[in-house]
Amino acid sequence: MVGMALATVFTAWTPNTKLSGLLAGFPSLATPPVAVVQNTAVVNAPTATAVVSLPRIGIVAGHKGKNGDPGAVCADGLTEAAVNLDIATRVKVGLESANFQVDLLDEFDPRLEGYDALAVVSIHNDSCAYINPEATGFKVAGALDGGARDKSEKLVACLIDRYPQQTGLKYHSHSVTPDMTNYHSFYEVKPTTPVAIIETGFLNLDREILTQQPYRVAQGVIDGILCYLLNQPVAPTPTPTP
Repeated sequence: MVGMALATVFTAWTPNTKLSGLLAGFPSLATPPVAVVQNTAVVNAPTATAVVSLPRIGIVAGHKGKNGDPGAVCADGLTEAAVNLDIATRVKVGLESANFQVDLLDEFDPRLEGYDALAVVSIHNDSCAYINPEATGFKVAGALDGGARDKSEKLVACLIDRYPQQTGLKYHSHSVTPDMTNYHSFYEVKPTTPVAIIETGFLNLDREILTQQPYRVAQGVIDGILCYLLNQPVAPTPTPTP
C-alpha cells in the first residue's frame, strides 16, 4: 500500500525543466499562475516531497533599519519605509509560496556583503510631494557595470515588462536618478548576483494603489522576478523620453 501511494505521488508531480540553468542544483519548480489570497500575493506551487536546499532570493525593504532614516515622509506621517516594508513582506510571502527561500533584508544589511542569490530586488518609492501631473509611475535600475550585467539587464527588463501588467502604472524612465543607477547594494553582493532597484510608485499621485492595493504592487514585483528566473520573453524596454 505504501509503495502504491508513493508511486501515485511521484506520477502526479512532474517537475518543470525549463529554467535555463538558473536553478541548477535545486529542485525544479512548477510555474502556475499567481493567485491573490486575503490581500496577499502568493504563488500556488507543489510541495516538495523531501527536505532540500531551496533557491535563494533577497528582497530589500528600502530604508528598513537605516538608523532612523524613513525615506520620504508625507504630511500625514506616512513614511516611505513603512510602504516599502509592506510591499516587500508581501513579495517575500508570494515567492516563498513558490518554494523559494527569501531573505527580507534591511537597507544596509550586513548580509548583503558577498550575498549569493539568484536575484536581489530592492523596493523603494518616490516623493510624497506633488511635483507635476507626470509624477506618477514606476522606475527600475540594475547593476549594469558588474560581473552580472547580462543577468541584471534581464531582471530589469522583466520588472519593466511585468510590473505594469499588474498595476497599470507607466514606466517613468526619464526620472531614474544616479541614486538608483549607483545603488550601494549593486557593489556589495557577490559579483555573480544580479541586483535591481524598483521604485514602485510616487507616494503622492500613486498613493491609492501603494497603500490600498499593495497586493497588486507586490504581484507585479513577483511576476517580474519569476519572469527573470524562468527566462520568459519580454517586450522591448521603452525608450526614455526627455
